Amino acid sequence: MSIKLISEYASKIVPLDIEAMERARLRQSELVKPPGSLGKLEEISVRLAGISGDVFYNTDKRCVIIMSADNGVYEEGVAATPQSVTYAQTLNFVRGINGVATIAKHFNTDLIVVDVGINADIGHPQIIDRKIRKSTWNIAKGPAMTYDEAVSAILIGIEIAVEAVESGYKLLGAGEMGIANTTTSAAVLSALTGLSADKAAGKGAGLTDGAYEHKINVVKTAIENNKPNVADAIDVLAKVGGFDLAALAGVFIGGAMMRVPVVIDGFISIVAALAATRIAPLSREYMIASHVSFEHGFACAAEVLGLEPCLHLDMRLGEGSGCPIMFSVIDAACAVTAHMGTFAEAEINDEYLEEIRAGDKFSVS
Repeated sequence: MSIKLISEYASKIVPLDIEAMERARLRQSELVKPPGSLGKLEEISVRLAGISGDVFYNTDKRCVIIMSADNGVYEEGVAATPQSVTYAQTLNFVRGINGVATIAKHFNTDLIVVDVGINADIGHPQIIDRKIRKSTWNIAKGPAMTYDEAVSAILIGIEIAVEAVESGYKLLGAGEMGIANTTTSAAVLSALTGLSADKAAGKGAGLTDGAYEHKINVVKTAIENNKPNVADAIDVLAKVGGFDLAALAGVFIGGAMMRVPVVIDGFISIVAALAATRIAPLSREYMIASHVSFEHGFACAAEVLGLEPCLHLDMRLGEGSGCPIMFSVIDAACAVTAHMGTFAEAEINDEYLEEIRAGDKFSVS
């Protein structure tokens, strides 16, 4: 797989449509409400206008793309959950009985489930088989994968996102399944930002204090031994990341290339988003953060990206579980823009708001 193809895709991402964003701000200023009173809903509507070039955005068809893969670092004892759960939960996505599947069903959201490296033969008709190989290698003992494999994983993510948009999806979410992937995510975050391992790594699904200290040391060892090139995010993903992380980075790039918003889930998802911005900087403009993850490294990644999540739910499940909830918030933003009345329609003289509008970030002079 050629790195040139990733560069070609990244070059197709266009900046947000400023004129459409101005029209969206004007629309917000005309709606029958105090300026800025719907806060993030107004910000989302303006962002969607910039993404699509249209003030009114259709959210009817949406999906969470879930990348499933196992991680060789599991053998270091950094996860409280058996590796077999990657296989079981990937099946449970399509059975519709686990966390994200249940929430997605409630919020009229489809799941696209992709095997990019599960350490087993899964062979299910509803699971897309793009397996690179069965699990990455152990990052505590060497690189997670080859550089070419990292490129392949990114391209898989881009291709899956493009196929989703071409089939009509207007909102994408980035989910994952891979036991021990909070360790690989912590290592990638630490490498990309310089954040210390103890601040990048959290307790994941619930490690003891002793196991947590060991996890921190594993992250440190992985970075010291593999020496990822921090100027090359693909090298970082190859040396200390995972197939799931690299493929998710591709989803963010592919969604941006197709001018469709991609919703960030939790810790693993936001680290993949950060990697995507290092490969394709403009992809950041097409990202919307859902909830604040309970994992401590999340705050650093969000700050570096300059994205503020909308929801504070103390969630740390992963899987993409925050995405359908955020889709409902995006629905609300779009409903307000499309269906709320204007001052003129409500027969209210809005001259009393002129002074307020003068200092309001949503108003257009």
